[in-house]
Amino acid sequence: MPADEKQQSPGAPAASPVPSVWTRPRRKEQQPALSRDQIVVAAVRMLDADGIAALSMRKLGTGMGAAATSLYRHVANKDELIELVVDEVYGELEVSEITEPGAWREALASSGHSLRDMVLRHPWVASVLGQVGLAHLGPNLMRLSERMLRLARAAGFPPGEAELAMKAVISYVIGATTSEASYLSLLARSGKSEAEWLESLLPAAQEGLEERPLTHDHAAAKHGTDPARMREENFDYGLQRVLDGLEVRLSRG
Repeated sequence: MPADEKQQSPGAPAASPVPSVWTRPRRKEQQPALSRDQIVVAAVRMLDADGIAALSMRKLGTGMGAAATSLYRHVANKDELIELVVDEVYGELEVSEITEPGAWREALASSGHSLRDMVLRHPWVASVLGQVGLAHLGPNLMRLSERMLRLARAAGFPPGEAELAMKAVISYVIGATTSEASYLSLLARSGKSEAEWLESLLPAAQEGLEERPLTHDHAAAKHGTDPARMREENFDYGLQRVLDGLEVRLSRG
């Protein structure tokens, strides 16, 4: 029997699309009391204030003065809502345009810092990135990918490698910033400033470092340094080393 005439065997499960807010038609809105955009903005605000554990359709609806059923007209479930809020905050990213190949490194570094800044503004993002399997279909992330691909091509990477170069930078930024965002979330729950938090940990740290002279000397040298500036410098060091590698790759042709 020709392939196009084959029938599904009895009892075999029917193929179904991957569930995602990006794979189903958006409901037409005719002057609704509540719009999808309003829901997304309110959800981002709630996540920024209370974190991912506090997010629920019921609580979000209550905060907006609406029943949860009103939200379900626009968002099928919490997973779809997470897809939407992730794409929403990706819209905050800035990717520089370049007109000459020599400016690619500064532009990629700036893009990496913009991504880090976004994650630190919205620390909950780090905990949900693994849940948004079709995030690449979101309009903001698609625009971001297009701009970064254009940047990598302008740098001199060939079509097949430009995407890999872009992903190398993004992977470093997400990896480094995820742990930083988790640390800042823990800090926020402590109710202390970062300097106060680190000072409170000092006795336990010193006890543990007594038999580790190299680590002890390293920590002593950093004592008193502004912690936010130190985190920024640590991040930028790693980012610059990734860019070093890309620069070497370009030089080899």
